[in-house]
Amino acid sequence: MVGIARVLSGPERGERLKPGEILVTTLTNVGWTPMFPRAAAVVTDMGAPLSHASIVARELGIPAVVGTGNATMRVRDGDRIRVDGERGTVELLG
Repeated sequence: MVGIARVLSGPERGERLKPGEILVTTLTNVGWTPMFPRAAAVVTDMGAPLSHASIVARELGIPAVVGTGNATMRVRDGDRIRVDGERGTVELLG
């Protein structure tokens, strides 16, 4: 999945995520759930196969890469990125 990264610090900033953008954040919980249907993919710094982001993304059929460790430091808001949920990779496209 290729799209525009929307780096958000918390769910209270969720209105900034437009349909088709890629949600990039530190960690998600139930407060983030309303944003997932708008997201083309999800990338988190923290997480595991049974984390909130993984489970909700899987239920909605959207790619997710969790547990990157530093996505919010390396990806800038508005960057064009490629997310491959099967390989677990996030690529900056510029």
